[in-house]
Amino acid sequence: MDESFQSLDHVRASALDMAVRFGPKLVVAIFILVLGHLFGGWAGRVLDRLLVRLNLEAPVRALLVRVARILLFGLFAIMALQNLGIELLPLLAGLGVAGAGVALAMQGILGNVAAGLTIIFTRPFHVGDYISIGHEEGEILEISVFSTTLGHSDRSMVVIPNRKIVGEILHNYGRTRQLNLAVDVAYDTDVTAALGLVQDILSANPRVLQDPAPVFGISRLADSGVTLSVSPWVKVQDYGAASAELNRAILERFRAGNIVIPFPQREVRMLGTES
Repeated sequence: MDESFQSLDHVRASALDMAVRFGPKLVVAIFILVLGHLFGGWAGRVLDRLLVRLNLEAPVRALLVRVARILLFGLFAIMALQNLGIELLPLLAGLGVAGAGVALAMQGILGNVAAGLTIIFTRPFHVGDYISIGHEEGEILEISVFSTTLGHSDRSMVVIPNRKIVGEILHNYGRTRQLNLAVDVAYDTDVTAALGLVQDILSANPRVLQDPAPVFGISRLADSGVTLSVSPWVKVQDYGAASAELNRAILERFRAGNIVIPFPQREVRMLGTES
């Protein structure tokens, strides 16, 4: 029993000694971490307001604010560890070895991150632009560090890993797209009158942008008629609806104006027969 009491007294004395020696340091370390968290949040808000004034996009602002908060908190964490008397060089060496292993195991993810940073800082496109890359196209809905999300007119979404974007040929339409409509009229048609009707249709449709001015005219002389090209600019979200409205208006106005839209036809003459 005496030995048990002595052991308990020894443990109690050791715990008390540890509490006296490291208790104040632990309290100070916790206080440093809390202060680092608060200071990082304040610095992040200040930085975000500054970046808004610089007209940086939301993904860029979010990334820079997050990096600033992590760096500041890491600085305070180092101060807390030093206050506890922890040797940092062996810890950093161990983290370096572990980081190398993690990097090898996460090459694809890190490739997306590197590509995402390239997209965010070079800004080849912005949220709201309409792009075409590879076999995919759509309106940019979101740009993140890992992927870019496109939206289609059928309300579906395509998520593309950023490493599939960087280095590829990219067609950025911006916020507007140009329609490419074509209609044939007979060769005996008054082409000037037909183009006048097309101009009236383009001017009356609210989806058609007047700046830049719509482009229309004779594009080719086909086998069965004269092909008129109608290529106005519209907003990305109006692309499908504007195409349908303009085709319908052209058909109705041409019918009302007795402008013939010829059927494709080919004339074959028999010059003679062999006996």
